[in-house]
Parts: sequence; C-alpha cells; structure tokens
Amino acid sequence: MIRKLLKKLPTPFGRQAHRRTTPSVIPASQHNLRRERLSKNAVNVVERLQQAGYQAFVVGGCVRDSLLNMSPKDYDVATSATPEQVRATFRNARLIGRRFKLVHVHFGREIIEVATFRASHAEDDAGEPQGAEQSRQSESGRLLRDNVYGNFEQDAQRRDFTINALYYDVSTGYIHDYANGMHDIRNGLIRLIGDPAQRYQEDPVRMLRAVRFAAKLDFEIEPHSAAPIPDMTDLLFDIPPARLFDESLKLLMSGQGEKTFDLLHYYYLFEPLFPDTEEAIEENPDYSLALIRQALRNTDDRIRDGRPVTPAFLFAALLWPALAPRIRDLEAQGIPTIPAQQQAAQDLLTEQCQHIAIPKRFSVPLREIWDMQPRLERRNGRRADQLLEHPRFRAAYDFLLLREAAGEQTDGLGQWWTRYQDAAGDQRRKMISELDDSGAGPKRSRGRKKRKPRTSADS
Repeated sequence: MIRKLLKKLPTPFGRQAHRRTTPSVIPASQHNLRRERLSKNAVNVVERLQQAGYQAFVVGGCVRDSLLNMSPKDYDVATSATPEQVRATFRNARLIGRRFKLVHVHFGREIIEVATFRASHAEDDAGEPQGAEQSRQSESGRLLRDNVYGNFEQDAQRRDFTINALYYDVSTGYIHDYANGMHDIRNGLIRLIGDPAQRYQEDPVRMLRAVRFAAKLDFEIEPHSAAPIPDMTDLLFDIPPARLFDESLKLLMSGQGEKTFDLLHYYYLFEPLFPDTEEAIEENPDYSLALIRQALRNTDDRIRDGRPVTPAFLFAALLWPALAPRIRDLEAQGIPTIPAQQQAAQDLLTEQCQHIAIPKRFSVPLREIWDMQPRLERRNGRRADQLLEHPRFRAAYDFLLLREAAGEQTDGLGQWWTRYQDAAGDQRRKMISELDDSGAGPKRSRGRKKRKPRTSADS
C-alpha cells in the first residue's frame, strides 16, 4: 500500500519546492561545524588552493557528518581548479578516473579527494552532448563520462542529494547551501536534487546510495525521491559488477547492515544485487530472511564492538539460501552430497559474479566455509581433531551456529562442537566413542589388518 501511494505522488512538486537559484550563506554562529574538528590535511588542501587563487571548499559527506556530530571517514574538496592545476599545486597529488576525473592528494595513509566544479552537459543545436571526452551517456541515459567543468552554483546542482551539497569555507567558517541541505538535515530527509527519475537514470547507483544514507543517518527517503525507485531497479543490472561489489560493502558492512537490507528489500533493490538469493527468499522466506538478518545483525555487532569482519563470511551467508535448492536438485540426479555441493557452489558463484564481482580473496574462503559444513558432520576417529586444526574451522563453526539460529535442524551439531572445543583430551575421546557407539559412523578396528596370501601372480 505504501509503495502504491509513493508512486502516485507528483514528482515536480517536490522538485520545485527545494530548488534554489541563490545560495543560503550560513555564518559560523548559526551552525556547529568548526574547522578544528576537521582533518588537518583537508584544511591544508583548501587553504593552499585558496592561496593559489582558486575557490575551494570542504564539501559533501564530511560536512554532513560533522554537522550531525559523526566522525567522517573521508574528506572531499571541491574547487574551481582543474585536475591538472590541482596536481601542479601539490607534489603528493595523483590524477585518477576517467568517468569522473579526480585528484587524490596523499598524506601518508590519508587521501584527500579533490574534484573540480562540474556543470550540466553542454549540448549542440541538435541536442547532442558536445565533446565525448568531457561527457558521454549510454542509450539508457546512464552517465559514462562526466567531466564538464562549471562554476560553484552549477556544481551544487550537479550533486546527488541536498545533504551532500553543503560547502564549508575553512577560512570564513561559512556554509554555502544551494539546495536546502540544512533544512533536510534538520528534518532527517534524504532528497535528490532535480528530477529523481532523471537522476537515477543518469546513475542508478544513486538508488543504493539513498538507501545507504537513510540507514546510516536514520533518515527517511523523501517521498518524491523514493517514488521512482521500485520501477527503476532493473537499471542496476547494467552497472559493472566490480562497482556493485564496492557498493555492496558500503551497504552491508558499515554497521547498519540489517537496517540497510530491510530497506533494500522494501524498495526491490536487493534482487539486482543477489537475484538467486531473492528467489530463495520468495520460496522459503522464514528461513532465508532469518539467516540473512542474523548474519547482518552479527556483523553489525562486531563492527560496533571494533572486532574484525570479513566479506567472505557475510557473502557466504547471503548466498547460502540459494545454494541448498541447487544441492537438492543435483542430489536428485544421483550425485553424492559433497560433489553436489561443490558443483552447486561453483555454478552459484559464477552466476553471482555477473552481478557482484566477488574477488578471489573472498570467494576462496567463502567456498571453504561452505565446503566444511558437511565435513563438520563427520567427526569419527581423528577427523574432529583434524577439523579443529583447519584454518577455516572457526568461521565454519560460526556459520554452523548461524544456520541453527535461523532454524535449520542439525541434530545438535553446533552444541556438540561447542562442547568438544572446551573438552579435555579424555573427554574428547569419550565424545568420539559415544558417536561410534550410537552408529554415527564406522568404528575403526585397532587390530592388525588381515591380508590374503599373495599368489604367484602377485609377486
């Protein structure tokens, strides 16, 4: 019902209500942002560009987060200087990017990203973009290149969300607000600048960014900005898988993964990222949603506590609901369980990488976590101790507990491994003996193996 109401809202109303032609200049006395709280390196970059005769401001998420008393993870600078002029100003600068030409100024491990003011795409008399080197769009309207430089005001209108179009002058303490960003920060709103449908068409990843900011900041997506999303999610299928991998990490491994997932699922944005998992959710929603939410909840808790997290474990959980049906199908064809799981895992990962390009440094340990699940059931003899020594045992054990927490029946396997890890040597041998006595596996004979006498043909 809510989605239907969102679609009926008139988009032009929201667009006109928050469009500015002149900036609101907010003096330092009317906001809580102080240069002392910003990165010294970002302040240094701005001041040196200003001293060189260019306009320069700290801009974007670092301004937004500072106003919300959050610690920015990185700092962006917007300037009237071209990338080549920025590089000439700093010895420690490096030009990057083709789609968006930027400059990275390096200060040890910290990188300050510097972007030149941008404008809308210039068009010739026929309505075609001028200069493929500066601007290029796909047939669907997605921006493939966006290096049309402009002035301060044009740059503000080219930014995605109002809350990211705030420019802080470190010299005066003024905040320049061209898009009512301060209003939306005060009211907790995620609002696109311009026509939402057009802006999503230019870059479909903006739909993911809207969800990410809503979850991170505990804001609401403004209704007119939310309305086009459900009908435009298929545009994400055209985004390069490598870019979607980076976006998926930002979405799900920033400490608000569970809330982000719920928003992705609500706006139909999860399917373009994990189509096989979405199908599994539709077929078995209770188990699939329970497992995914528990995995994200655990990840959020670890991030909150400052403990390490790995994409391998999280992607293993996100794809696990889609793996089980494939294994069952192969077993129905007469393939044994372990070969069936290996083949299903390979096929699933191959297909998933067409949507999100999971690097081998994560896909290999992911496969090992999956491969160890049936091995955890085989504990007879020395197998249990050998599994304990496996470098992926802890991850596989945690994954087993995750499956059980989601409601999967394992006949107490997780509890058995919990007790086994804490048991002394004699107690461990007793636990293995009890498995053998219960018929859980073949009991190995300690006697000498009987051999048949060799015949002359054998010698």
